[in-house]
Amino acid sequence: MALFKRLAARAREGYRRMSIQLLLSLSFTAVALAGIAFMGASLLLRFSDSAQSLTQEATQRVLAQVNMNLDSHLRRMMRVSDTVYYRIIKKTDLTQRSMGEAMSLLYEENRDALVSIAVFNEGGGLETAVPLSSIKPTAFPNESSWFCLALERMENLHFSTPHIQELFDDPDHPYRWVVSLSRHVQLTRDGNTERGVLLVDMNFSGIAQVCRDIELPNGGYVYLTDRSGELIYHPRQQLIYSGLLEENNLTAAGYPDGSHHERFQGQEREVTVKTVGYTGWKLVGVVPAGQLWGEGDSLLLFGVSILLFSAFLMAFLNFRISEHISDPILRLDQAVKELEAGREDVEIEESGGGELRRLSHSIASMVSTMRHLMDDIIQQEAQKRRSELEVLQSQINPHFLYNTLDSVIWMTEAGRTQEAIQMVTSLARLFRIALSGGRRIIPLSDELDHARHYLSIQKIRYKNKFDLRVKAEPGTEGLYMLKLTIQPLLENAVYHGMAGAEEDGLISVEARREGDELIIDVTDNGVGMRPELAATLLSDQRPQLRTSGSGIGVRNVHRRIQLTFGEAYGLTIFSEPDEGTTVRLRLPALDGEQAARLEQEDAP
Repeated sequence: MALFKRLAARAREGYRRMSIQLLLSLSFTAVALAGIAFMGASLLLRFSDSAQSLTQEATQRVLAQVNMNLDSHLRRMMRVSDTVYYRIIKKTDLTQRSMGEAMSLLYEENRDALVSIAVFNEGGGLETAVPLSSIKPTAFPNESSWFCLALERMENLHFSTPHIQELFDDPDHPYRWVVSLSRHVQLTRDGNTERGVLLVDMNFSGIAQVCRDIELPNGGYVYLTDRSGELIYHPRQQLIYSGLLEENNLTAAGYPDGSHHERFQGQEREVTVKTVGYTGWKLVGVVPAGQLWGEGDSLLLFGVSILLFSAFLMAFLNFRISEHISDPILRLDQAVKELEAGREDVEIEESGGGELRRLSHSIASMVSTMRHLMDDIIQQEAQKRRSELEVLQSQINPHFLYNTLDSVIWMTEAGRTQEAIQMVTSLARLFRIALSGGRRIIPLSDELDHARHYLSIQKIRYKNKFDLRVKAEPGTEGLYMLKLTIQPLLENAVYHGMAGAEEDGLISVEARREGDELIIDVTDNGVGMRPELAATLLSDQRPQLRTSGSGIGVRNVHRRIQLTFGEAYGLTIFSEPDEGTTVRLRLPALDGEQAARLEQEDAP
């Protein structure tokens, strides 16, 4: 204690004897060093956060590209399956000719990605297969999961997890890994239809090639799981299977799409998840966290050296040099604050000492890069919106066309020529309006004509089981709307409302104008539904419902309207059991000039 008092007394005495120049120099040096240390820490933390954000964005972009490649690969397999079914199986009577030659040609066109194509009857018997055709004695197709799923869920395509091909004898590749795509098909035998299963085995190496050699920031990697977390591909899969390495795949499979921070085996890491369409598979990108501090000792030594040098320099050069140094720092700090406040015309002045010039240049470069990235993101979001609209509007499958043409053939053969002519005429007008010269916004009158032609076809097919009433109230003349929005609602009314009705039904379409909005009610007196069920039909948490008609679901229409006009517009569903259903469309009341301007704005 006595020693401490003596040292304090000497310090006070030295302070009193210290010259003002030395006092100012030491005081300024201490304050400046503290300020530099604080600024350095702030910039370092900000840089760390920015680096983490950039790492997440880079990982998401890589996963998006991998997902696009996987989606392209899976779509190719789905196109092969569709080609086999619609162009070969549906056009072949098994008692008259074989499907083998056509399937062989299709296999040869896609042999780089395919292992085999096979068609089985309902009992599991092989009808046709290429290029492998000899089933192993120990194989029982009708007991396989892909076979059972295809028959149980006839409307879906089913992707299996990777497995060794054990169905056919393959002397050249006895242990080839494949992913099976199966679906229910209808076989024709002597004019009669029967159930069957189409199996397309694709080479797993194609999927592995998409995921292989993917580089993520900071030594990260990508792996692929199914919806339950079972590994499909991992760059260290053999080590994991042998127990030498572990992966947090079961937990990652439960993450929603996006970036997540986790701690696994004592290591902090960023995990980014993206779901692969059609399959429910999960793409998982793993980037170890903390790589920014990998050379922390060198950074610390460099920082201390800079601080000591600054102290020595400022202690000797005093006020004029301090002013020369502080002014650029203050200007840079002001520029950063203006940037944080949202100003876009801020110039980063590169002045002052060398270190400050380099810092200013780095910040200016970072700001320029961020501006370019923001411009790119805005353009990408606009393109994404256009693409999503195009995808939603293009989801029309050929079932309605096939069923209509089948009905025309049947009526023609039955001698009902006038009804066949009426149906073909309505079908031609229906598709002429649906095409509309490539325009998305069409007159309300054309959309109502489209509804009339559609229901005239359905009335013939359903033997006039229901009537249609279309009414456009005064004030709606000359208004425009998004095309192909009423037809899907009529499909629901026909397939879900009229199909179960015991009495003759009535479907009405009424259009009216309320201020700046166009209101269209589509009403049927069918079986209806519970209000709580109707309230869930437009929810994103509910699986997409599809009709057996054009394939554009109610939620699809709701999404298209909101993507085009905003969240204030869309559908509302009112329904009561045994009293019918009303679906209300709320749209902006567009005149011809507004419609043309909207078409021009959405043009790429």
